[in-house]
Amino acid sequence: MMQSVPADLLVIGGGVNGTGIARDAAGRGLKVVLAERGDLAGATSSAATKLIHGGLRYLEQYEFRLVREALGEREVLMRMAPHIIWPLRFVLPHHPGLRPAWMIRIGLFLYDHLSSRQTLPGSIGVNLIGDIRGKPLKPEFKRGFEYSDCWVDDARLVALNAMSARQLGARVLTRTAVTAAKREGELWRATLTDQVSGRTEEVLARGIVNAAGPWVRETLTGAFGANPKNSIRLIKGSHIVTQKLFEGEHCYIFQNADGRIIFAIPYERDFTLVGTTDVALDRLDAQPRISEEETEYLLAAASEYFRTPLIRDMIVWSYAGVRPLYDDGENNPSSITRDYVLDLDGKPGDKQAPLLSVYGGKLTTYRRLSEHAMEKIAPFYPNMGKAWSGTKPLPGGDFGGLSFADYLTQVMQRYPQLDRAWLVRFLRRHGSNVHAILGDAKTMADMGEHFGGGLYAREVDWLMREEWAREADDVLWRRTKCGLWISAADRERLANWMAQHRSNGAAA
Repeated sequence: MMQSVPADLLVIGGGVNGTGIARDAAGRGLKVVLAERGDLAGATSSAATKLIHGGLRYLEQYEFRLVREALGEREVLMRMAPHIIWPLRFVLPHHPGLRPAWMIRIGLFLYDHLSSRQTLPGSIGVNLIGDIRGKPLKPEFKRGFEYSDCWVDDARLVALNAMSARQLGARVLTRTAVTAAKREGELWRATLTDQVSGRTEEVLARGIVNAAGPWVRETLTGAFGANPKNSIRLIKGSHIVTQKLFEGEHCYIFQNADGRIIFAIPYERDFTLVGTTDVALDRLDAQPRISEEETEYLLAAASEYFRTPLIRDMIVWSYAGVRPLYDDGENNPSSITRDYVLDLDGKPGDKQAPLLSVYGGKLTTYRRLSEHAMEKIAPFYPNMGKAWSGTKPLPGGDFGGLSFADYLTQVMQRYPQLDRAWLVRFLRRHGSNVHAILGDAKTMADMGEHFGGGLYAREVDWLMREEWAREADDVLWRRTKCGLWISAADRERLANWMAQHRSNGAAA
């Protein structure tokens, strides 16, 4: 007979919501198991526009609560993870044929004042003539506006939440699916199946959170045999990464004639990120990919503003993800709410183990969603600790009160012979954990085999051992973005190295 592993909470899904909930719960003293059937951030949570933002356009949909909550989270998340989250300034050129200037001013005023700002500067009007911000734009764009939001490395945000959860005692299992779950009074008996080896284990949990993202309903109908009352809308968002389109650290937000907006953002030093689209899907049968129509849409929308038209030859990479939005009955994909709904099945008085399903949500509000999820299930855990997740840095985020620039200076002084540009990128990925990874390295040769794109064996070993990286793509596109620079031959060399080190037991 299979021995059951006891747990207070089983979390299904290793995206930003699942890892955020696992971290929050573990920090409140619960014994947590998280099961992700693929890689961490293997779907929606690595396919975002990489922004921590309030969602300026959501004001037009009167989503004031969502915008206020998201704006408040910008400052919290910057303090938690200053290595992967930092401020950006967005330039919005005024297009006379679209939203009038007075409407934009009112929207930006609300954006500035819906939530308190401790560090981010407010919005201003800008004269684009003769300014670096206007240089790459067509000459008809003479004025505009500028406001603040933040950048985030979305996939690393997920990995860091998983690392924090593990540090707090959670078990994090990747490539592990929940294949069956049966309620037995005040407990859930769940079967977990390793997707690589086929081995199974049983978890006896006091409660389950279903944070499976686009597969939230599929999980309920499959593993649980349930008939969920809530629905989701699957909305594909696609991005292109192009050759560098402009100089400077600022970003652009462009209005389109169809009422949507797109962003153009400096990306990984050498590129520009352009996105996103909103395309409704009936089902999710395979890994989402950008379509020809979406590619043409993004190229045309950006070319409406840039002096140099965008063409296909400029594209170096593209990616697509599916947003699992709560179905609020809205027909226009761009108007569907980005707010979240937490559906609780089970009541403490009925002596039934709870099942909480997460519908919707956005990257920026994952931590607040996690807190609200814990509030929902709190009656089942009377000895659970209080909210805490916004007060502690994520792994690598403790700079001892220093700014990123000052911490970088310290790191450079300790490792003077390591390449400075490489160190900046490395510190952006790992923060204060750089010392644990670099160890006694004196020169770049001490980092071990170089796979291209600034990726060395010493870092790969860390990613395998500490961050659940198993396959080459886990490393190249989620834990790092080194895949932008390396060749197919280098990728194969990395895959072989990782396979060898897995079989040697050097990495978990």
